[in-house]
Amino acid sequence: MPRFNIREAKRLAQRVGLNIEEINGVREVVLKFDNKELIIQNPHVTLMNYGGEKFYQISGDVSERLLENKEEVIPDEDIRLVAYQTGVTFEEAREALIETRGDLARAILLLKSKQ
Repeated sequence: MPRFNIREAKRLAQRVGLNIEEINGVREVVLKFDNKELIIQNPHVTLMNYGGEKFYQISGDVSERLLENKEEVIPDEDIRLVAYQTGVTFEEAREALIETRGDLARAILLLKSKQ
């Protein structure tokens, strides 16, 4: 198996227009999702620049943290509409909208099915 020559790889990358740069001093990288975060400690970060686009390659010690469900913000207009359509209180309408993740039609059907 041939040996990997890092200098030759960098020269080849530059010939095809790929600029590779090490990013030093990064202590932590956090990728945020709706329901979790991926935390990469002691990351090794490489920036690759090709055709005006920047690509980051990250490796390191990965851990995952689940996020608590944050109460969704439901617009007052949606709450009023659901309450008006179903004849329930604003609080009941808001709870139905939270349960249906803001889906107006599903919230109305849910409340109508309880009546």
